[in-house]
Amino acid sequence: MKLLEEGIPLAELSIERIARTAGVGKAAIYRRWSGKEELFVDVVRSAEPADPELPGTSMRADLVVLLETQRQRGVFSRQSVILHNVHAQMKSSPKIWAAYQNTVIAPRRRLGLEVLRRGQSNGELRDDVDIELLYDLFVGPMLVRSVLRPDGDLPDGLAERIVDTLLEGLRPVSSRPG
Repeated sequence: MKLLEEGIPLAELSIERIARTAGVGKAAIYRRWSGKEELFVDVVRSAEPADPELPGTSMRADLVVLLETQRQRGVFSRQSVILHNVHAQMKSSPKIWAAYQNTVIAPRRRLGLEVLRRGQSNGELRDDVDIELLYDLFVGPMLVRSVLRPDGDLPDGLAERIVDTLLEGLRPVSSRPG
């Protein structure tokens, strides 16, 4: 993290330089990580807010927590010049981006899909909904505002608004008010 804070581009980082900066031998680094890509992903993951514990009381409550965490990551990334720069550098390296996708993004996606499957099985969500597409519909608006529109507003309550707007049209007909 110190090297990244100093503005050293990822392409210029080596295990030798990282070990020297940390005051350890290269072997100490390789005992824990197989290369700089895995180390880099761990550094990025540790700099982000922790994944949430879901309340498990309802699909809606769990979705709100998942999206609120994503909103907070967006706010945090905007405030952290280092994290913003790191994400930009990471995307320019296919190997590191793939490692980040596999170790950070994919587990979050699996959790979201699990929440939606549970919602289908307990009647909170229609059975005919494609949950892979639905997950993208839930996270899409937050990603657009936090990543694609750096000036996009990320106000408190946005997660609830997104979830409630989508769920209104996705509830089974028998569960709708009125």
